Amino acid sequence: MLDRARRGRPVAHGAPPAGQEPDLAYPRARPGECRVTAVGHSTFLLQLGPLNILTDPVWSDRASPLSFAGPRRRHPPGLALEALPPIDLVLQSHDHYDHLDDATVRWLAVHHPHATWCAPLGVAARLRARGVRTVVERDWWETLAVGDARLTCLPAAHFSGRTPFDRDRSLWCGWAVAAHGRHAYFVGDTGLHPEFEAIGRALGPLDLVLMPVGAYEPRWFMRPVHCDPEDALAAFDALTAAHPLHPTVMVAMHWGTFILTDEPADEPPRRTRDGWRARRRPDGLLWVMAPGETRRLTTAR
Repeated sequence: MLDRARRGRPVAHGAPPAGQEPDLAYPRARPGECRVTAVGHSTFLLQLGPLNILTDPVWSDRASPLSFAGPRRRHPPGLALEALPPIDLVLQSHDHYDHLDDATVRWLAVHHPHATWCAPLGVAARLRARGVRTVVERDWWETLAVGDARLTCLPAAHFSGRTPFDRDRSLWCGWAVAAHGRHAYFVGDTGLHPEFEAIGRALGPLDLVLMPVGAYEPRWFMRPVHCDPEDALAAFDALTAAHPLHPTVMVAMHWGTFILTDEPADEPPRRTRDGWRARRRPDGLLWVMAPGETRRLTTAR
């Protein structure tokens, strides 16, 4: 707050991203098919063949414990809750309000009661308190199998807590899921850390990496817990170093939906694209998705 007062001028955030009409497979994608639909922030619907997966589901208007204050959504969710296909898995990275949303969890618990929620240590109790029936907790590097899917809980550099009294009482993480011939990595919320290269070696070739690129200014304050575009690209470089010929798609997330920090809300995708091109990576392997946009992964496995 002192830093903002010193700078003495509001940041121009630009227009919110325009939405698109989703093109999800309903109720499920065909075997061998892979679709990704952006809802906003870190919320995506992943359809890996017939498996339907949600990441950090947040549909509320505010990322806050209050309905009248706190960061407000800049655009409608890209997909209505009522339009979701049957959900099999929910990947929960940690318990912050912009990632674990009370009203959304309660709605999903009622309307998709058979979904399995995967959470890091200490988060299951919060989910069960909101009606979720099946929650599996894991520590970093631990795995689990849910039907045909194999999941791995992976390290992240972040923190947790929903009140002034529960800071870091639960874990934070990313999740990798291998299912139906595809391998996706939902990085969660993180700063740049030294484990990305080891993660890339351990997981093998990745088809999709959902990487956070926003909420990073002022850098002196946010660097330990949030990647900026340059750190996100460095993390992606480390992840893919062991398999440089595999066409891994990077999906830019955690930008444009909620104003959490001080950079212009439309800056993260510009800087990410600039850094991607400076590395001479193929344009088609960087997905900066509009709310509601669906893309299909067509690369051979």
